[in-house]
Amino acid sequence: MMQSKTKILKNTSIAFALFLAGLTTLNAQEKIDGVAVVVGENIVLDSDIDKFKQEVELRSEGKVKISNCEMLEELMQQKLLAHHAVIDSVVVSQAEIDGRVDRSIAFFTQEYGSEEKVVEAYGFNDIEDLKKELARVQKENLLIEKEQQKITEDVDVTPEEIRLYFKGLEEKGELPEIPAEVVLNQLILKAEPTQEEVDRVVNKLKEIKKEIENGASFKLKAIINSEDPGVAQNGGKYVITKDSPFIKEFKETAFSLDVNQISEPIKSAFGYHIIQLHKVKGNQREVSHILMQPQISDEKLQETKEEIEKIVAEIKEGKITFEEAVAKYSEDEETKNSGGLIMNPYTQEPSFELTRMPPELYPRISELNKGDLSDIFYDETREGEKMYGVILMTDKTDNHTADLVKDYVRMQQFALAKKKEEEIAKWTKQKIQETYLKLGNDYKDCTFKKDWKKENK
Repeated sequence: MMQSKTKILKNTSIAFALFLAGLTTLNAQEKIDGVAVVVGENIVLDSDIDKFKQEVELRSEGKVKISNCEMLEELMQQKLLAHHAVIDSVVVSQAEIDGRVDRSIAFFTQEYGSEEKVVEAYGFNDIEDLKKELARVQKENLLIEKEQQKITEDVDVTPEEIRLYFKGLEEKGELPEIPAEVVLNQLILKAEPTQEEVDRVVNKLKEIKKEIENGASFKLKAIINSEDPGVAQNGGKYVITKDSPFIKEFKETAFSLDVNQISEPIKSAFGYHIIQLHKVKGNQREVSHILMQPQISDEKLQETKEEIEKIVAEIKEGKITFEEAVAKYSEDEETKNSGGLIMNPYTQEPSFELTRMPPELYPRISELNKGDLSDIFYDETREGEKMYGVILMTDKTDNHTADLVKDYVRMQQFALAKKKEEEIAKWTKQKIQETYLKLGNDYKDCTFKKDWKKENK
């Protein structure tokens, strides 16, 4: 079944959310060329409409075409929600923003191959500039989501409402096609560096620290020794605040130093660092760091591979279940306590549409049936962790027309979503009357579903 415009609009990709960073605020009475609409203190520009239209058409593979007026109405809806989230004192934590930013960066990196290519593709100076823009974007996204949750927190559906919703779709011949989906569990073994290798890295950093304290250039030492990919551009130097999307250990150390002091080596998910504080300006810290990662030998990698091969053999021989093996052996903290269940990073649900999953995951499981184990695979994170893993296809459903019994939970979700949309529509009708709106001249002839043109009456 063709994807609806509403669904496409609600699932605008993370990458395209960057364009929201251009939606700034201004005095509502100020006239600016290219402004399509002012909603409260938020504006939508003509260029924003064009950009989002292109994204909708791209995501639908050209199957959905949307007019400028339709696109504008969707953007006005989002801006109305963001405006009233601020009025209603909706709270968004820095931890929530940082988590979204990290997932966005991971998504970008998968799409483009490296952080450097992401920075280049979007025209930012460096990865930190990109993160700042993403933090602003994701804060607004969270405000919108939380305002929607506030509006619909008391909305629920009864079994009878679900049945009537399904029956209505069936009578109109509009039952959705449920795509093929899979549920996946994984077992991961990590190849860790030896203690001797860790000691070598820590001692090397201590030696570099002493040399810098004796007059050597931190920047030069960083360029020669640091494994931070950005060192060639910035010499290891960053300006950060406590809200900057840096790892916890880095920020805590940076804010504990005195000016010109160099830290002892600290450990993070990326390796080991030494950090020097150069300057304090208000809540900002100008710091430099050198990152070194302990190397993992080929022998250790082979040892890890042989270990997981033994575990897989025990699972296939029935000596241990996959779930028991995960609990006993797996070293992936995110999935170990859930039997290895892999959550969909895009939907935060425990299932993947077979044709819409991370590109590195699909080839590992595409030929599997329910109950099958994948081949053992090697993986490496951007933090430098190296590991071997195996995946169990816990469940698999084929593409089919929705069935009330088989897809009851999904139909419940659909019915609830529709009821929530109706509640938000009621809220929108009321809030439009309470909110300053100013349509640009080019859009005053648009036909909208809601009364956005109240000022033109």
